[in-house]
Amino acid sequence: MFLLAEGGHHTPLIVDFINQYLGEPVYQFELKYTKPIWDSIFAKFGSNAEAVFGKYSPETAIPWYTIMFVIACLLTVVLIWIFKGKLSEDDPKPGQLTLEAGILAIKDLVVSVIGEQGFKYFPVVATFATLILVSNLMGLFPLFMSPTAHVSVTFALGITSFVYYNYVGIAENGLINHLAHFTGPRLPLIMTLIITPLIFAIELFSNLIRPGTLGIRLFANMFADEQISAIISGLFPPFTQFFVPIVLLPLAVFVALVQTLVFTLLSMIYLSEVSHGPHEHTHGGEHSPVTGEAIATAHV
Repeated sequence: MFLLAEGGHHTPLIVDFINQYLGEPVYQFELKYTKPIWDSIFAKFGSNAEAVFGKYSPETAIPWYTIMFVIACLLTVVLIWIFKGKLSEDDPKPGQLTLEAGILAIKDLVVSVIGEQGFKYFPVVATFATLILVSNLMGLFPLFMSPTAHVSVTFALGITSFVYYNYVGIAENGLINHLAHFTGPRLPLIMTLIITPLIFAIELFSNLIRPGTLGIRLFANMFADEQISAIISGLFPPFTQFFVPIVLLPLAVFVALVQTLVFTLLSMIYLSEVSHGPHEHTHGGEHSPVTGEAIATAHV
């Protein structure tokens, strides 16, 4: 059911427009290449691709959440480019000051959660935070929908975070030490033989389900927000449907900020766990200042 869940009750016009011109070739590609693969996979469970993903057609060949997420990526780059403007250390513009304030806030959060060495993960963490915030806020504007209101997008973000922090753990500590941090604290020999395998199994299972927990946390709240907005809009005449989002704007922005913060914090906590060797919990290193040059070199 989650795979079929979508926020709202309409398809944005831009989605119809893109599918009108690109839907047919994409549809033919899906029928020829991807649908047979999914059919063979789901056939083992007594199902097929259309039962899981819905009916294939040129009108829905490119899903709305895919188009909205691509737009969110483009908007994120454009917004940062606009805020950055022409960088200057002597006479920074308001946009640069705003962007620097955001960077410093995320940087301090990264350092407080991961430690001083966590600043090297700043580009990835900041990209997650900015992209998810823009995606969450898109649903507030006409002709757009929040891509994070669909579970496919939030699961993709969760899996990306999962792959990245495990990659960091293996790169920093090696595969053996990375797995060893699932064993918990060092215990006496007798307790190690009894308790450590149990701790390892629990921690490993907890780690493996994190893509799901990350995805569902973000999806559930944004999906609920989309549904509530749709219900409220349905109770009012059409001419008031643009007024209702403005009235609810502060609450919607607060929800979007909270969801972005939760996802980003959880990702940083997981990075903190794997960026140290097993049984290590100390932080060290020098605090790197953020200047205009840091903004110029930070990747989005």
